[in-house]
Amino acid sequence: MLIKEPLIKERSKSGKIGYTLPESEHPIKTKNFISEKFLRKDEPNLPELSEIDVVRHFTRLSNLNYHVDIGMYPLGSCTMKYNPKINEEMANLSGFQNIHPLQPVETVQGALAIMFELADYLAKISGMDAVTLQPAAGAQGEFTGIKIIRAYHINKGNPRKFILVPDSAHGTNPASTTLSGYTAKTLKSNALGMIDPSVLAGQMNEDVAGLMTTNPNTLGIFESEIKKISEIVHSKGGLLYMDGANLNALLGYIRPGDIGFDVMHFNLHKTFSTPHGGGGPGSGPVGVKNRLSDFLPIPVVTKENGYYKLDSDRPLSIGKVNSFFGNFLVFIKAYTYIRMIGKDHLKEISENAVINSNYLKHLLEEDFTVAYKTRPMHEFVLSANDIKKEYGVKTLDIAKRLLDYGFHAPTIYFPLIVHEALMIEPTETESVDTLEEFANALKKIKKEIEKEPEVVQQAPHNTPVRRLNDVYAVKNLKVRW
Repeated sequence: MLIKEPLIKERSKSGKIGYTLPESEHPIKTKNFISEKFLRKDEPNLPELSEIDVVRHFTRLSNLNYHVDIGMYPLGSCTMKYNPKINEEMANLSGFQNIHPLQPVETVQGALAIMFELADYLAKISGMDAVTLQPAAGAQGEFTGIKIIRAYHINKGNPRKFILVPDSAHGTNPASTTLSGYTAKTLKSNALGMIDPSVLAGQMNEDVAGLMTTNPNTLGIFESEIKKISEIVHSKGGLLYMDGANLNALLGYIRPGDIGFDVMHFNLHKTFSTPHGGGGPGSGPVGVKNRLSDFLPIPVVTKENGYYKLDSDRPLSIGKVNSFFGNFLVFIKAYTYIRMIGKDHLKEISENAVINSNYLKHLLEEDFTVAYKTRPMHEFVLSANDIKKEYGVKTLDIAKRLLDYGFHAPTIYFPLIVHEALMIEPTETESVDTLEEFANALKKIKKEIEKEPEVVQQAPHNTPVRRLNDVYAVKNLKVRW
């Protein structure tokens, strides 16, 4: 049943009351207590409803919201997977909820122990030597990592000018580069959807501070020549940065620090199953090899004779990138997840992610064009460009029609090097049944396109709000009642 929930002001009826309080025996006198200029001249324009009206309104609204507990989020690159509830239970323990970042370190030894151990786990998983937990998101992790690269080069006498960024990169990569004082230079992908070592060699010189790359990249393809890429970058004194957004494809099989990466960020809200986006906040720890460890943000949690301390005596540090130590309760969730999975089962995360992705690709490749023929890992990219040319139906139309079938759309129009892209990542947490239901929905949409394209072009039909005029909304933004 489709629920069409009006605005709460539209439900308002004069005279309805949510609650009442008895008259106070001591009325509050505002005179000489609150300045006249701060007092209202008119009653506030608030809706008038009973308590049950309010409860039912917001409960109905909550049921209209799509979230990972009711369905899959096949968002390529975003890795929106199910978050085990045990993570939340641990983060809600009063000992974690009720501490304060300004407490003396002797009163928060347990919290510091978890931070120290989590950083150690991430270092071991990635092959890095030291990790900071401070960055509050993946993008801030990128910014921190590039600032560390800059500090390293400055310490050697020359900050250099450029960072190379593949054309398939996340948009945050060139943004982080620019904010760090570098100029981003695009590195064109080859026909296989990967970095071409010969092209890299032609652009790599002593003015280039480093190369940012995601591995597997945003096409879901593993950079199979990463060792050669690493050698080319390092031969010119550059550093190799890994955007860790897709780390869930490598867990237990490959450690970035072992294949040439000098610095990387982790997305705890992607790989290690903490909330993401509006359900966040996120967390973007950064790992580095030994030669970069002196540049990590301060303070650093250290351990001496079983006692944990906060070390800020680091002259080469880039300073702080967060007001305190990072999003602590997110650390608890990631720590819980890693401890429950255990080092012997990390591989299963990657195995299931890669199997799910390739199975779903197999189900869809007869109806949609696969952008690159190279076998993907945890995600893949389809193109609706042929469909658009033949039927006039765009990727956006397909995404909107998926809403009618009860599914959140995948990432669309990214990566930018694929026209009419549908970037799909089922993640390791989805069942075969869900994958097949999602594939069947896309197959039905394909048949609709062939018979009645206007049905798809006018979608969604069954959602509380139909298709919006995005251009009008942007130009006539209304944020107040």
